[in-house]
Amino acid sequence: MFFTWLKRYMPRGIYGRAALILLLPVVILQLVVTVIFAQRNYEGVTTQMTETVLREVALVLDVTEDAASPDDIAPMVTERLAPLMMGVMSVSPDGLPDKNSLSWYDYSGRVMIKLFNARLPGFLALDLTDPGTVHLFTDTDRGPIKISFDRRRISAANPHQLFVYTFTFGFLMTLISFVYLRNQLRPIKRLARAAEAFGRGRHIPYTPAGAVEVRAAGSAFVDMRARIERHIEQRTLMLSGVSHDLRTPLTRMRLSLSMMDDDEVGPLLQDVSDMQRMLDEFLDFAKGAAEGEFEKLDPHVLLKNAVAEAQRAGRNVTLLPSEGDGEGTVRLRKGAILRAVDNLISNAVRYGTQAEVSVMLTDKTLRIRVEDDGPGIPEERRLEAVRPFSRLDPARSQNKGGGGVGLGLAIATDITRAHGGVLRLGVSERLGGLRADIVIAR
Repeated sequence: MFFTWLKRYMPRGIYGRAALILLLPVVILQLVVTVIFAQRNYEGVTTQMTETVLREVALVLDVTEDAASPDDIAPMVTERLAPLMMGVMSVSPDGLPDKNSLSWYDYSGRVMIKLFNARLPGFLALDLTDPGTVHLFTDTDRGPIKISFDRRRISAANPHQLFVYTFTFGFLMTLISFVYLRNQLRPIKRLARAAEAFGRGRHIPYTPAGAVEVRAAGSAFVDMRARIERHIEQRTLMLSGVSHDLRTPLTRMRLSLSMMDDDEVGPLLQDVSDMQRMLDEFLDFAKGAAEGEFEKLDPHVLLKNAVAEAQRAGRNVTLLPSEGDGEGTVRLRKGAILRAVDNLISNAVRYGTQAEVSVMLTDKTLRIRVEDDGPGIPEERRLEAVRPFSRLDPARSQNKGGGGVGLGLAIATDITRAHGGVLRLGVSERLGGLRADIVIAR
C-alpha cells in the first residue's frame, strides 16, 4: 500500500528515475556524514575546549573573591591572570541579558551553553552574537560580571568549512554524473524515437550506439524492423501480383459475356463484377498504410473533400459541424487516411440508409467519427469485425447491398494504427447503428 502511494510521486521518465537513483544516495550519504561529524567532532572538540576555558574562568572567579570592591576586579584579573587573555568587567543588574543569544545555525554555541549551564555555578547567560568574541555573564560575591574572550579558544575555527567542502564537491560530482548519465541515456532515447516512428509508419535512420546492452537492443530492433519491412513488401507484391494476374481473365470473361444475348448472362456479369470488386479490395489491403508520405493536412478540409466525393458517388452521407476548438494541421498520409474514411462510409451506407461524418480536433487528438443507422455490431464481436476477411452474419452479410470480403474495417484499422492511433467501434447515440471513431494523437 505504501509503495502504491509512493509510485504516484516517482518520475515517469527513465532520465528522472536514473537521476533519482544517482542523487538520492549522494544526498543521504552527505546528511549522514554531516550529522556524524557534527556529533563526534564539533561536539567533542567544543566540549574539550570549553572545559579548558571553564578552568580558566574558575581562576578568574577566585581572583574576584579577593577584590575589595567591584571596581577592583578588572585590575586584579589583569595583574594576576594576564596570560589568560580574558577581559573582565563588572555589570549592573540592569545590564544583564534576559537569555542566551546566538545564531540559529550555531551548533557549537548550543554545546557551550549546555556545558556552562551545567558546570559553572552562578552562570547567567552567554552572548554569542559577536562572531569573534564570547561574552560570558556570571554571578559572584562581588555582583555580576562579564567575562569576554576570543571565540577561537572555545570552538574550532571556521567550523563550516567541512560542510562547504562536502556540499561543493558533492554538487560537482553530481553535475559530472548527470552529464555522464545524459550521454548514457541518449542512445535509449534515440532507440525509443526510432521505434515510435516505425510504429507510426515512418522510417528514420538509426544506428545502434551506447552501452553493450543498449547496442544489443538496438541491433535487435534494426533486425526486427528489417524483417517486418521485408514481410510487408513480400505480402504487398504477392497480393498485387495475384490480383493483377486475375484481372486479365476477368476482363476477357466480361467481354465475352457482353457479346452474348442469352438471358442468363446478367447473373454471370454480376458475378464478374463482384470478383472485380473483391480484387480491388485485395489491392487496397495489399497497399496497407504505406500509400503516400506524411504531410501536414487540415483535417476539416480533408473530411469535407472526402464527404463531397462520397456524395458525388451517390452515397447518402452528411458532414456534421466540427466539434472541439482545436485548429491547425495534423501529420497524415493523405491517400491512406482518405481510403480509411471511404471504407467506413462505404460500410455505413451499405448496411444502413444514411451515414454522418464528424471531425473533432483538440490540442492533443484528432477524432474522425462515422455513424450509421444500420444494425450495428454486438460488443462481443467487435474484435472479430476488425480482423481481415471477417464477415458478420446476419447483421452484415456479404450479400447485403453488394457486400464485401471483410476487409473494410481491417483496412481502416491498419491505416489508423500506422498513424499511431486506434479505431474504436461503438453504438451511435444519434442514429442507433454503428459508430466508428478514428482517434489519432497529434
